[in-house]
Amino acid sequence: MRQSRNHGRAIGTGLAATALCVVGMAGTTAGAQELNVFNWSDYIAEDTIERFEEETGISVNYDVYDSNSVVEARLMAGAAGYDIVVPTAVPYFQRQVDAGIYQELDRDLIPNLDNLDASLMDRVDTQDYGVIYMWGTNGIGYNREAVLERMQDAPLTSLDLIFDPEVVANFADCGVSMLDDAAEIIPMMLNYLGHDPYGEDLDALQQAEDRLMELREHVRYFHSSQYINDLANGEICLAIGWSGDVFQARDRAAEAEQDFTIGYTIPEEGTVLWFDMMGIPADAPNPEAAHEFINFILQPEIIADITNYVVYANAVPASRDLMDPEISSDPSVFPPQEVQDRLFSAQSVDPSYERARTRTWTRVRTGQ
Repeated sequence: MRQSRNHGRAIGTGLAATALCVVGMAGTTAGAQELNVFNWSDYIAEDTIERFEEETGISVNYDVYDSNSVVEARLMAGAAGYDIVVPTAVPYFQRQVDAGIYQELDRDLIPNLDNLDASLMDRVDTQDYGVIYMWGTNGIGYNREAVLERMQDAPLTSLDLIFDPEVVANFADCGVSMLDDAAEIIPMMLNYLGHDPYGEDLDALQQAEDRLMELREHVRYFHSSQYINDLANGEICLAIGWSGDVFQARDRAAEAEQDFTIGYTIPEEGTVLWFDMMGIPADAPNPEAAHEFINFILQPEIIADITNYVVYANAVPASRDLMDPEISSDPSVFPPQEVQDRLFSAQSVDPSYERARTRTWTRVRTGQ
């Protein structure tokens, strides 16, 4: 789920320059043949936009971000000028729906909605306003050689690797990072400590803060996209990140013929399961084209290509047979049921608790 779900998001890479046209939001001139998309960086196949333009004749202005907070600020300010945005379902998309930011989807204009996995869509309370684009987990990315060099018996399958102060201290010299988002990290810590990740217990929240403060001296930085390239380049050796981001770091390291490998763990203690949603803002300049874009993306062959590129799971079962077999069969990308049973879906919390959680995170990230 990502306040920054950089759900594959290293800014400046991904789309070819010929397919990427960054727009100035409210100043964009929209018309019947123009579509303005705001999506996570590195979160679409290199030729998806070009194929859509060729098939429909609609010109696409494609802008990118690496934080849910950026999306929310733009949308809450009004007149953002976008036709498609892709926030994380909870709490962001749900909160924005409640604020009246999105229009209901016209299902008659999206016949490919029938391609979606109903069991996954049933996990989303806002399906009248959006559809699942990609989904994934929060987990641990690690440089296998660097970690095992420093700790031969490192608990690679457990959050002990990064949430146990005595363990993570072994890796401070090679670089540790965490996502910069209270809604991503604190529920994981609460669950790790044996609490309900969304139970709104202030005493439990204090315990989570105390543990995070213990860890802080061993964490090089909090950021929601920098870790992708840093893992790939060997600048850090350990990160709490989003599944597809870590897989992209793994692939970049392999392409660069690095002398190390990047691994990803879905923690045995359980972790966050999140969904990113395609939605159409209520003030979208071209909602008809937006519906056409969603319908295009939900074609099995199109979304299979996207998953092949960003290495995040999608919600179109018919796409599985069209994917790279190494991805479609990877249990870290498409977790088997016994692993899914340990995952907890992101949930909204009361605004007062959200404020307390945000204050906790501010203290953790600043060390004050």
